Amino acid sequence: MNYWASARAAAGLAREIVPADDLATLLAEISRRHRDSDRFDDVIATCSILVGDTPVGARPHDEVTLHPGDTVELLPPFAGG
Repeated sequence: MNYWASARAAAGLAREIVPADDLATLLAEISRRHRDSDRFDDVIATCSILVGDTPVGARPHDEVTLHPGDTVELLPPFAGG
């Protein structure tokens, strides 16, 4: 699990290992781990999520299967020009 930009700031770390069989379980676990952060859940709710190089998009999180070694990336919206 990798956090980027404001997700990294809200989590207080860049990376953590979170065992989970599906994305919904993983997201519930990181929410539990970071419940002391006032912003964490709000920031994560705005993130794009990639499993490996594949965007999750609008797929139901409980239908996104995770395998040992998968990397999950949480990418907040970026501004730029």
